[in-house]
This record gives sequence, C-alpha cells and structure tokens, in this order.
Amino acid sequence: MDKKDAPVKENIIDKDINLFDVLPLFRINELDAGFYLSKALIVSRDPNNPDSYDEQNVGTYRIQVKGKDKVAIQPLPFHDIAVHLQHAEEKNEPLPIAICLGNDPVLAFMSSTPIEYAQSEYDFAGALKGEPIELTKSEDGNLDIPARSEVVLEGYIIPREREIEGPFGEFPGSYSGARRQPIVKITKITHRTNPIFENLYLGMPWTEIDYLMALNTSLPLYKQLKRDFPEVEAVNAMYTHGIGAIVSTRSRFGGYGKAVAMRLLSTPHGMPYTKIVIIVDEFVDPFNLEQVMWALTTRVRPDKDVFKVPYAPGMPLDPSSEPAGMHTKLVIDATTPVAPDIARDTELLGVPQKAAEYTEIIRQLAKNLSKGGNE
Repeated sequence: MDKKDAPVKENIIDKDINLFDVLPLFRINELDAGFYLSKALIVSRDPNNPDSYDEQNVGTYRIQVKGKDKVAIQPLPFHDIAVHLQHAEEKNEPLPIAICLGNDPVLAFMSSTPIEYAQSEYDFAGALKGEPIELTKSEDGNLDIPARSEVVLEGYIIPREREIEGPFGEFPGSYSGARRQPIVKITKITHRTNPIFENLYLGMPWTEIDYLMALNTSLPLYKQLKRDFPEVEAVNAMYTHGIGAIVSTRSRFGGYGKAVAMRLLSTPHGMPYTKIVIIVDEFVDPFNLEQVMWALTTRVRPDKDVFKVPYAPGMPLDPSSEPAGMHTKLVIDATTPVAPDIARDTELLGVPQKAAEYTEIIRQLAKNLSKGGNE
C-alpha cells in the first residue's frame, strides 16, 4: 500500500519525540522496573542481506520505556532479531527497527510463532487469514510494516550500547531480574488518528498470554517433528511457552520415543525453551493430562526410561535456569517398549461394548435433567 494511503500514516511525528504524549503507558505488574510494551510487533532486516524479504523478521520482544525517545529491547540470543543485531554490531552500525502497536490478531499470533529464519511471518499470516497482509514502507523506506497498525515507533538499536533493563513480570510467573540490554533510539512516530493502545498482561499462569502462545508453540514443533518422524501424532507444548512438552508417537523400533525427544530438543524452539519432555504412545492424548498420568504411572521404568541432558541451552527467563540460559533437560519415555527393547507382556483393556451408545444416552439424560425435564 502506498504510504499516503496507509492508515498508520495519518499522523507523523518526526521531531520533539515524546512517547508519554502518544501512549497511555502503565506498569503491567507492581514491581516492574518501568512501563512495558508487551504486545508490540518488531520489524528488522538482516544487514548482511537487506534485500531479502523472507529474512526480514517480524517478532514479539518485550520493550521497556527508558525515556521520552528511548526504549530497551530484549533480543535473546536464539531470537532472529539477535542475529540481525549481531551482524549490525560486527560493523558497528545501527540496526533500523519498527515497533508496531495495535495489529491484526493474526499478525500478533505469527510474530510470536517460532518459524524458520528465512520464512516470512507476513506470508504465513496472510495464508492463515486467507488474504494478503496490507503492508507499507517505514518512513526511512527500509522496512515493511503493517499498513493498518495503530502506532509505529521507528528508530534504531544503538550498536554496542547496553543499559540495565528489568525486572519485569514474565510468563513463567516470576520477575525476570535486571540485565544489560540493547537500547533503541526512537526517531519517528506514525499513528492513526485516535489510536487504540493494545498491551498484553503477563502474570502467574494461566493468563491471556498462555492461551495465545499455546497453539503457536505446539504447531511449529509438531510440523518440525512430523517432517522427520512421521509416526508423531500430536504435540502439546502449551505449558509455560513450551518449557514442558508432551508428544504422542507410534514407535517404529526400540528406543524410538527417546529419539523423538532428542529431535524436539534440537528444534529452534525446543532447544532453548523446552526443559521437560514426556513421550507417550499414539493412543494417549497428550492434551489429556489424566491419560498422560496413566502413561507415566504404568509405562515408565526410571532406570531405563528417564534420562538427563546436563548443561544444555535454556530459557534465561525460567527462574530454575542456572546460570541464566543453561538447563539440564529431562526426558521421560512413557511409551510401550517394542523390539529390540524388552517388551512387556501387556494386554490393554478394551472399550466396553456399546460404550458410545450408552454414553450418548447418559449425556441426553443429563441434558434433560439440567433443563428440568422428567423423561
């Protein structure tokens, strides 16, 4: 969309920048170090390949307001924007970024989905929506931004400069502490007339962020595992942004569940985030915790089905990460052994005859009783 037609360009501020005049800033949790933007969509390009549309990153990272024209950003090493920043700082050059607020929900969904480095979040969002995402150019012309965002803060990450950022109440349900993080200088603000300010609450799970992240964490892991292990049936990585993951799979040969777990721990998201992996049989629903507990209590031999991977990459916002960014991974293989593993002589109970028929009868009786009927 031409810039002159883009709603986000209705108002342009290019001097006397003051975020406090434009945004109704507030603390999300009581002990946060300041005002945070928690649902911003941040756009950046790889300075080593600036013309690559697919390598342009659209991600969600926490933003702390540090002054009227200055914010801090948290680009963790495994985030795509961290790759862009590294390439810029190797040249001691600023990294242009656009911080977009108030976006189409499908964009918010995709910007927090761990797809591959050279895949476009805009293209995925358009596919999910069923129509292309309307884009326009940032004021400096380097970045593609959503034409219908409510507010866009344009600026650049200052190379090789860090300031204390945090603490902030994060998704694991605890304050993250304070760390030295990159600083962004805001040079322009564009916004719609009477813009709507959108932010996200993070707190003790479950909060709205847990529901929003559940699908976009589980689905990419499923697709990546399914590509290499077609026996995988489902992936539940909805717990604390995938720090805990449960996978159901058929076992092709002995030890197969352990192989599936190790592949999950090598995916772009599973490598830094996932700390506890539980593998269950294909007939166990990983989203049904009663069935998962049945598998854990009847299928696991701790001497051979449980193992640890020490000193592996970890999520630094997890308070159990020690040092921050390192984990010991835990894998629990709760699948039924198959050859050449030692198979147990186990005969599973079947479903009683006419169970579905009587379940429907009971359901209808309960429905009638709830309506006050006497059938």
